[in-house]
This record gives sequence, C-alpha cells and structure tokens, in this order.
Amino acid sequence: MSVPTAGTSKKGLFSQQDYLAPLAIPTGEAAVDMVNVIWRKNDVYLDIGSYSVGSGLMVLWPLVILFLGLGIGFKDVSPQLSHYIFLLGGIIVGIPILMLIYSLFQPTPLPIRFNRQRREVCVPRENGKCWIVPWESVTAVTSEHSTVSQVGPHSMGMLFVGFDNPDLNAEQENKNFFFGFNCGKSEGAMAQWECMRSYMEIGPQVVKDNSARFHHPKGILATYVDSLFIAAERKGWFMTLVWEGFCGVFIFNTFLIDALERLKLYPLPEFSSPEIIEWSKPLPPEQWAKRSPELERAIAAREAELAARGP
Repeated sequence: MSVPTAGTSKKGLFSQQDYLAPLAIPTGEAAVDMVNVIWRKNDVYLDIGSYSVGSGLMVLWPLVILFLGLGIGFKDVSPQLSHYIFLLGGIIVGIPILMLIYSLFQPTPLPIRFNRQRREVCVPRENGKCWIVPWESVTAVTSEHSTVSQVGPHSMGMLFVGFDNPDLNAEQENKNFFFGFNCGKSEGAMAQWECMRSYMEIGPQVVKDNSARFHHPKGILATYVDSLFIAAERKGWFMTLVWEGFCGVFIFNTFLIDALERLKLYPLPEFSSPEIIEWSKPLPPEQWAKRSPELERAIAAREAELAARGP
C-alpha cells in the first residue's frame, strides 16, 4: 500500500489528508483513546477493537425516539401524516436495526493486536487466519472534510490505519486491509493514532485509555449510579443530571448500551490460535526488536521540528 511520506499533507478546497505513517513519527498530539477502541493494554501488546455495538445504538436510538415522537404527536392532528412518518421511520431505521440485531448473533470480531516487544502487528482475517505485519510498514492517514451550512462550518475527521499482506503471492483483493474510526476532527484522529504509535515507540504508560470499562464487578444499575457520581465530581450535578441523566437514559438509552456491550464484549474475545498465543507471550528484554535506523532518524528529525515550534 503506497502512501506519501509521513508528515506530509494534501489539501483540497474542503478537505485535508495528513499522512502519519510509515514511518510512524510523532504527531504532536497527546495519546488519547478518543473513541474507546482500546480493549486491552499491557507491557506486551495493545488490542484495538473495531466492534462497537454501543456506537451503533447511540446513533439509532435517538432516531427511533424522534420518529416515534413525531408519529404519535401527529396521530390525532393528521392520521395520514402520522402514517407516513411511521413508514419513513421504518425505512430509515428499520434496516440498520435489523443489521444490528444480526450482528448480535455473530461472533465478536477479534481485535488487531500491536506487539511492542516484537514490533509486529497481528491482523485477524477471514477463516481464522492472521497476518503478522511489521510495525514499521503500517500506514496511517487522517482525512478531514469540511462543510458549511446555515448553522456554520462543520468538520469531520477520520483515521485510517492500513496493513499489507505479508504474503507476496496473495491475490489482488487480499493484498491490503484497513480499518477506520470517526474521530470528530483531524486532531482527534491524530490523538487516536498516537495511542498506537506511542504505545509501540514509548510504552503503555503514556497511553490514556478506558479499558477498565470492560471490567464489570457490579450490575448495570449500580454501574450507572457510580458513573453519575464520577461525572458529578468532574462537571457538577446539574450538567450530570442533564447529560448523563436525562440524555443518557432517554436519548441514548445507556442501560441498553451497557447490556449489549456486556453481552458482546464481556468477556472480550481472545485469540485461540496456538501460534498467536505463543506470539503474544512476553520476551526477555534482550530479545526485544529494535527500531530501524531510518525510523530513528525520522523520529529525531520530527521531535526537533516539534521542539522548534514550541508549546
């Protein structure tokens, strides 16, 4: 997968693409798991999961409430309009809901595993197969698109991370694989990529994550109450009751999201292949893989550039 050199950008009228790897040089952003895709983090590997039933439900549930509210509200005023609203809602929301329900009956996809000691990445593919890809060959690109409407400008940032099949004889349609995340803006996309880059190049201690959410010592209601107290310490009870309270329960259906995430992500899916289990075991420090000289020079140059810019 050929991409421009890391650190370069391509700008269009309403878009911009920033190339972050290879080689994986610092972005200047802090490593923050913006979209909660870190499933596991330890001294050996970092698991990044692309399966998020909660995100899908957070998009669908407000639409369900909207169409139900409009349909019921117009039922006495204009029964025919109410009928059309229910029909339109069924078309717009019904198909994604069926897809969501179907996904609940399928095995949870395995995460992509970044092994910092071997400096390799395990990429799960079809039929239980896995690619073992050199870390320094991984590609990363952020793409930001801007639109202007009556309410003002709006930007949408995406992070795309790509991998090349190590089998040089693979068929054309199986030579590359990539996954992407909607991170709000390009800065958020860089912060998300920085989680993977900083973990591999610096260590797990610099990566902020929320993987503790997969530990469920309490029930759904007790966990929700605890989250209210934690949020209140951060932003006060008024905003907590408005956002986590009213919006969380009635607009985004926090309880159903928690229940579905426990169903699909508790416990988290784990690799069963003996080869990957062995590959995931810790190595003695003297056997850890080292950076290439090219990456060393690229990181040093980038760090000097960021230092010259100042805070």
